[in-house]
Amino acid sequence: MRHLITIDDLSDVEIQNLFYVTRSLKSGETEYYSRVLNDSSYLRNKILANLFYEPSTRTSSSFAAAMHRLGGNVISINDVNYSSVAKGENLQDTIRTMGYYSDIIVLRSQNEGDAKLAAEVSEVPIINAGDGKGEHPTQTLLDLYTIQEKFKTIENLTVTFVGDVVNGRTVHSLSKALKRCNLNYCETYDIDKLPPSDVYYLTRVQRERGSKGSYELTRDHVAEMPDNCIVMHPFPRNEEIPQWFDSDPRASYFRQMENGLYIRMGILVSYK
Repeated sequence: MRHLITIDDLSDVEIQNLFYVTRSLKSGETEYYSRVLNDSSYLRNKILANLFYEPSTRTSSSFAAAMHRLGGNVISINDVNYSSVAKGENLQDTIRTMGYYSDIIVLRSQNEGDAKLAAEVSEVPIINAGDGKGEHPTQTLLDLYTIQEKFKTIENLTVTFVGDVVNGRTVHSLSKALKRCNLNYCETYDIDKLPPSDVYYLTRVQRERGSKGSYELTRDHVAEMPDNCIVMHPFPRNEEIPQWFDSDPRASYFRQMENGLYIRMGILVSYK
């Protein structure tokens, strides 16, 4: 049994192996993984518990879709206010309970460190789907995969984080991973001073964590961006990326969403 609490739980080799599986699942390029993708009973009789203490669209849905595509079943608790948490049940007791009913738990929590705490008492693997402002390792994996899919490498690139880099857990995880690569990255709050970059990673202002302010990508900003760059965003977005930019070939956030399904399928395949 292995938990996935932080991106540091995976070595560089393990990440690249996961990317190979993801590529194969997405394209069906190998006979073995094509069979996995087309075999609706691959994870038959396996149950995933989606345990979410915070709202989620993409993470919870993509894990559920990934499990269903592989033949497994899902217990979804997407609002713990309708569980015994509303009666005062603590995290450890909830984790122990769900461990009796499932084979793997995907946990999103409000507090940094909750995923580690859950792993200490769980009898089944815990996948951290975001612990407060801590980390979000599976988002990091799909982000890295999207970058590598575009540039064929995650080395010798320049990545600029824009927006709420203090409370954005996706930034924390991804910057930690990028430090292991041979590349440059920077952080900025000033949308008017974007350095030339291969990747612009925009994040919303985390108002629920006390962050303030706003910013918006404009046509003038876009005109200054390199033609071959990509613009990423973990979503949900607010005003920072206007919808008119969605048709720009550099907009890569919907590709991130698609890759999230296959990355999470790859993760679940490894837990069989």
